[in-house]
Amino acid sequence: MFVDNDFPKLLGAELYRPHPAYIVEMAAEPVVVHDFSKQPGQTVQLDRYRFFGNPGSKESRERTAEQTIGTANSRNIVKDKVLVTLKEYTGPADSNDPTQPSTFKIARETLITAQRLLLDTGNLTSFHQSIGSLTLLDDYRRWRDRVFINELLKAVSKGQSSDQSGGYYFPGNLPVGDLTYTNNQQAKFDVKDDLLNVVKQLRKRNTPTYQDGFYRCVCDPTFLMHLRQNSDFREVARYPGNGQINPLMSAMQPNAAIYMGQGFGQATFVAGEPIMPTGFVFEGVRFFESTNMPSQQENATIASVTKNYPAAIGMFFGPQAVGVGIGGNNAQVLLNNNDDFSRFVMLIWSLYAGFEMLNADFITDAYSFVV
Repeated sequence: MFVDNDFPKLLGAELYRPHPAYIVEMAAEPVVVHDFSKQPGQTVQLDRYRFFGNPGSKESRERTAEQTIGTANSRNIVKDKVLVTLKEYTGPADSNDPTQPSTFKIARETLITAQRLLLDTGNLTSFHQSIGSLTLLDDYRRWRDRVFINELLKAVSKGQSSDQSGGYYFPGNLPVGDLTYTNNQQAKFDVKDDLLNVVKQLRKRNTPTYQDGFYRCVCDPTFLMHLRQNSDFREVARYPGNGQINPLMSAMQPNAAIYMGQGFGQATFVAGEPIMPTGFVFEGVRFFESTNMPSQQENATIASVTKNYPAAIGMFFGPQAVGVGIGGNNAQVLLNNNDDFSRFVMLIWSLYAGFEMLNADFITDAYSFVV
């Protein structure tokens, strides 16, 4: 890449480009089925075999010597099938219409005369560290992270309260259509009532925990701020364990990293590879903060004022809440050869995949009103 040293003053400092933390996939740990032979339009199948369910009473299972068990009422193994249809996804999108495709385009003259390594023209088939490639990679990461958020939010579409079978949870466990709060504080997600209620409901629905024994929550910074306004929540962050703290024994003292001044343990990247975030544990839930959450509004009456209020999101879930099917290679960079006699470089990222919510019972999407 050519750099003209005759104009060193034109080379200004490169400023930081802010972007969200893309942690939802790592926090959710989705079920992944990868089939290199699959193409868009084909499906991959995920199976869940069910148990028999109702145990009955002691008397209902009692048999007499004269009773014939026979085979008339035999029961088979029952399974739920989730078919994930593979589709083609590309980026970037049209800035004026995000539903329309676009390309990343840059003139070769700009690449030659620029004072920065805008794009490594010797490597146009994969993501790398040049400015243009990182821009394309961020578009892919931001989209994929939002896809997982949207799949987890699909539990709300069942239109029922989370104490029934997954779905939504509003402060006070109020149903949609009757969101009435006498003051601002009642409209915020509360630790002592709401958080304990959500955890109770997850347990009553037999939602499994992750291997560390905790559920997980990915939440908006405002949602987490409302939690941290509770004195008990703040005390745990301040004093995460008793006695000597060993940050290497995270299962025994999961908040040790916070005590050692390492923040909330959000996802970091070493040599380009993501490192699993540690989160923050409280009341059986490991919390992660996401700054890539969509905006949400809900109609409610708060302090006698009825209108659409902003609602911060907190998604509580157990393992296998989301599934992913991948066909062919993972995300790849493709080059468009219609480049006006090599005067331009035009790239896209492409992915053959499918994303599906697997079990709404394993998810509770909670909201906290911003007032």
